[in-house]
Amino acid sequence: MSNLLFPGASQALQIKRRRTDRKTGKTTVKTVYAVTSLTAGQATPAQLAGLVRDHWKVEALHHIRDTTFAEDASQLRTRNAPRAMATWRNLAIGALKLSGTTNIAAGLRHNARDPRRPLALLGLT
Repeated sequence: MSNLLFPGASQALQIKRRRTDRKTGKTTVKTVYAVTSLTAGQATPAQLAGLVRDHWKVEALHHIRDTTFAEDASQLRTRNAPRAMATWRNLAIGALKLSGTTNIAAGLRHNARDPRRPLALLGLT
């Protein structure tokens, strides 16, 4: 596919996402496109769909870190501080998810009300 404007691209994908609003019942369809360096012989359509879904798992984590922890507004910019704080945020999110929490912000508020709760959540009491 030498006519793609992306060096190294082997395939272009068209992805149709259907979303149904639970309140109104209205379904919308959004079409997005992606490119990959994987050839058709290297990845089947099902494998490519799996890669796209895995990518959105990472994006979902970043969304939680930004909306719940305001990570993009952080003033930490030097040395290891940004990476260390991202690690602590990931630990908090992971521990809450493992405990069955579905709303991370609510889980953080619940644990912040009693200093023993985060320790218990981590099995340290």
